[in-house]
This record gives sequence, C-alpha cells and structure tokens, in this order.
Amino acid sequence: MTVTFEGLVDRARALVRDGRRAILGIAGAPGAGKTTLAEELVAALAKTAGPEWVAHVPMDGFHLADVELERLGNRDRKGAPDTFDPLGYAALLRRLREDTDEMIYAPGFERVIEQPVAGTIGVSRATRLIVSEGNYLLVGTGGWEQVRPLLDEVWYADLDQQSRLDRLIDRHRRFGKNEHDAARWATGTDERNATVIAATRDRADLLVPAALIRGIGTPPPPP
Repeated sequence: MTVTFEGLVDRARALVRDGRRAILGIAGAPGAGKTTLAEELVAALAKTAGPEWVAHVPMDGFHLADVELERLGNRDRKGAPDTFDPLGYAALLRRLREDTDEMIYAPGFERVIEQPVAGTIGVSRATRLIVSEGNYLLVGTGGWEQVRPLLDEVWYADLDQQSRLDRLIDRHRRFGKNEHDAARWATGTDERNATVIAATRDRADLLVPAALIRGIGTPPPPP
C-alpha cells in the first residue's frame, strides 16, 4: 500500500466517529520528523474542518525540568524514558478522552531554553481530534504502558538513520549547541534512546515511510 500525505489526512479525519473525540499518536526516534508530520496534519485538517476541530498536544511538555533532573542525577540522560512524567501525560490524555471540560490546558516544551512550560496549549470543547507526538508512545514499561490504551491509533515515523541523524544534529545546532556537542549528543544520549524506540516499531498501527517524511514541510520548487 502506498502511503500518501493526503491518505494520512483522510485516515486521521476518519478516527473521529459519531462526533466523539479521538486521539492520534505519532511515535518515532529523535529527529524522525514527528513534530513536522503532526504540524502538517493539523494544518491540513484545520483548513477543511476549522482551526478548533483539531489540536496538536505534544508529549514533550512532560519532560522533567532540569532542576528535578539535577536532583535525580539524570541531567546527562535528558530525553531518556525515565526523564519524563509518563503518568502525568497519561492523566492528560485520559482527561482529553473524557471530553467533559470546556477548556483543557496542556504543557508545551520550549526548545530555546529546553524546558517544559505549563499551560501553553489550550484545547477547547469543540476540538474533536488531538494529534499527540512523542518518542515513547509505544513503550510498554515504566508507566508508559498507560499511554497506548488512550490513543485511537499510533503511527510510527520511519525515517532512515542517516537522514534522522543529519536532522537531529542540525536541530541541536539551531538551538544552541556547537558542532561537536550537537554530534556527541545525537550519537550518544539520543542514539541510546532511539534504540529503545526502534524496539517498539512493530507495535504501531501504521509506518509512515521515509520518502513521505522527507517531503513533508519541504517548500515547493519554484515555478
């Protein structure tokens, strides 16, 4: 089956049945294009269904703050599964699924300061589809096992290794790391986390192929 972006938009839209709120998860290793895919899906759906119909609620808002990582002695492992609050994330997903509150505020993550920021994402009662992307949506231990049952589907961003590393190093550089530190973090801490995430690939409902991911967010060629 050929996976197209238009097909993904249709599949995401179809998750909302009988008007009930649905949650789509997008998993994948660091640098795999999860955020770009989520943002493009949300933008496409908002054009046809309206901006309040769909919302992007990333998992990254549940990073533990650096002050807590320092206390735990985990600062050099930031981004590993146990440096997040999976139970807090599951609690938010559960509240979103209950669909009883007029407004729900979710935390975001500010990459410039690399810290979670409370209350930055508002989800109104009108929202029918939540797109939530993150590394560990398919992990089955450490509290993450509570996440998967709360998601209607989980797609896996299956970007090839070299493209993913190139993107990841570039992202680290754009947000303040020098060339050496960017490469060291991408091939060290991030790569260890990527191995954990890759082991969950077969649990996904859909694999989004590398060719499609590489084309998402790319400006069209000049006429």
